[in-house]
Amino acid sequence: MYKSPTVFHCFITIIIIINSFVLLSRGVSATKHEDIGIYELNNGHFSVKLTNWGATIVSVFLPDKNGKVEDVVLGYDNIDTYKNDSTYFGAIVGRVANRIGGAKFTLNGTSYKLHANEKGNILHGGTPGFSDVVWKVKKYEKDCESPCITFTYHSFDGEQGFPGDLKVMVTYSLVGNYKLRVKMEAKSLNKATPVNLAQHTYWNLGGHNSGDVLSQKIKIFGSHITPTDDELIPTGKIVSVKGTPYDFLKPYTIKSKIGELPDGYDINYVLDGEKGKKMKVVAVVWDDKSGRSMKLTTDAPGVQFYTGNYVKDVKGKGGCVYEAHAGLCLETQGFPDAVNHRNFPSQIVNPGEIYKHNMLFSFSIKDRKDLGSI
Repeated sequence: MYKSPTVFHCFITIIIIINSFVLLSRGVSATKHEDIGIYELNNGHFSVKLTNWGATIVSVFLPDKNGKVEDVVLGYDNIDTYKNDSTYFGAIVGRVANRIGGAKFTLNGTSYKLHANEKGNILHGGTPGFSDVVWKVKKYEKDCESPCITFTYHSFDGEQGFPGDLKVMVTYSLVGNYKLRVKMEAKSLNKATPVNLAQHTYWNLGGHNSGDVLSQKIKIFGSHITPTDDELIPTGKIVSVKGTPYDFLKPYTIKSKIGELPDGYDINYVLDGEKGKKMKVVAVVWDDKSGRSMKLTTDAPGVQFYTGNYVKDVKGKGGCVYEAHAGLCLETQGFPDAVNHRNFPSQIVNPGEIYKHNMLFSFSIKDRKDLGSI
């Protein structure tokens, strides 16, 4: 027998629908809650901790030249703090990393207006982007020679204004002594869409609580940059670094040239080497005091070198307060705002195509000052 719904039942139904819509709008399944946890990869040489909130690197523990083990990435002590983070500590950012000018683009004759979150532009995929959602743990293998974990996320059609459903997968694995591999993939399911994923860890090889990174040396294998306007949107030009404070073709301390810039480094380098998807050297960073060095290789065309210019009074791990330049980011990527510059490498992924982006961090612990030979 049919029974007419009461006002109470109607009210409850409306609440359930609203809650489901809110969950879906944030990219979180309304039917199944994925637990948020901390996962460790350890191969006996070094340890990496991650969380499926934002597919984030939480900690990387490395010994120094005297055997003292320290955490060399900036971050927080608990997951709740990551949920309120505005620095993107350790996270995967997307669907399109970096900035899109005016938060808009045109693709195949259709104009798309995105959800702006920075001065009328969109940064790191909007709010929330991939850094602020719960990823599923597809695979977690910790008791093996090459420990690994795979996170997946389904980005729905229209999320932050981007077209098409996108299936995203990120795998972190320890390969050999002191090597961390990051493998990112994304498959467009039904519409052409831009994709540009980036890994946003802040590194401090002296230890996350050792102060700023200005005395550390860096060599960047990029002889050109994509200059930007006052809102950090690329102008579309590609210019040489020679004779500018962006020239790190030879190793220099970060502080040697940073004073020539208003705030610090926040620029995309066009990487040298063969074009295409072959792995190439991005940069080498060296901390003289600890003896730690980091070499990064990738198959992406660019890298954003960022010196944490806007980090201010951020309470991090163990009560440490991070300030400007407490860490540096090397975010391998496609060029920023590529959807609005035809001369930049395309980031468009058509239905059925798979976007791929690989990174390899190789760490060394040596009492050696010859950065050029690393």
